[in-house]
Amino acid sequence: MGLFSIQAQKRKLIYAVPLLLVLIAIPFLFSSFWLRIITGLLMWIGLALSWNMIGGYMGYVSFGHGAFFGLGAYLTALLMGKLHMPFFAAMLIAGLLTYIFAWLVGYPTLRLSGTYFAIGTWSFAEMMRQLVLVLEVTGGPEGMRLQPYLNESFFYFIMLALAILVASFSYFIFDKSAYGLKVKAVREEETAASTLGLNIVRVKTQVFAISAFFPGLIGGAYAYWITYIHPDSVLGPLISDQMVIMVLLGGIGTLLGPIVGAIVLYVGNRILWVFWGDSSFYLVILGLAIALVILFLPQGLISLLRFRKEKREKTSVQSATKTGQA
Repeated sequence: MGLFSIQAQKRKLIYAVPLLLVLIAIPFLFSSFWLRIITGLLMWIGLALSWNMIGGYMGYVSFGHGAFFGLGAYLTALLMGKLHMPFFAAMLIAGLLTYIFAWLVGYPTLRLSGTYFAIGTWSFAEMMRQLVLVLEVTGGPEGMRLQPYLNESFFYFIMLALAILVASFSYFIFDKSAYGLKVKAVREEETAASTLGLNIVRVKTQVFAISAFFPGLIGGAYAYWITYIHPDSVLGPLISDQMVIMVLLGGIGTLLGPIVGAIVLYVGNRILWVFWGDSSFYLVILGLAIALVILFLPQGLISLLRFRKEKREKTSVQSATKTGQA
């Protein structure tokens, strides 16, 4: 078993190194137009992976994570605009404040479950949007502007680093650690996990806050990248909705699922937008495609890759058995 595990790790490393080199080379190979699209894709990959922490690994469907993205954006804008902080310091502080705020929100909210939790998080996100619309310090309905920094490669590498950070955290903490087993135990059966001595409320609150920390960072990077933020653009319900759809589309509770879902949905969105522009017709096609995937592939698009892998392994075992018998 140990030998197979080592070989699997080597295969992953063999794939990861060339992929990383390609990602690093992208700014030198594409124009600013394509670089902005790829940067946006990396942003959504990070957001989808973040939502998967609470929605996939913990099993709590949140419709409020767009609020943490918007909170990170506004905090970064305020720290840079009002206090004249450098970008990296402002983004990190925004992420930490978002983490603390999510902890305070999650502690009472996570005592709800199912539909009640989903409605509670949606209500929280809408409350945040309405609050920002009336606050003078946030610019109200006029939004906020940041000093532009016209360097597309800089923001590409920022989003790339954040996407890799979220993916690495998901892999090592939720997939490969004892803490990840605790989280999954709580997801499967809270009562049984509690009898084993797990502090259910603390585990759920930790995961909720961690899953909000990364959107806070990404929201801060987005604010500086776009230079203009508005309550509808960074706190609108569509942000949370797209996180949920990307994860469900790709495969909830997996590492690759949110990545696949983000790529398919974002690229499909861009392609359909090119043909239909601002027309809402492309939303009908997109919604139909998502409905078909969920209907016929309830475990997401990633289940197709699993099926091929299992079929290949089964074929290898049968070949080895025949060889041994011969």
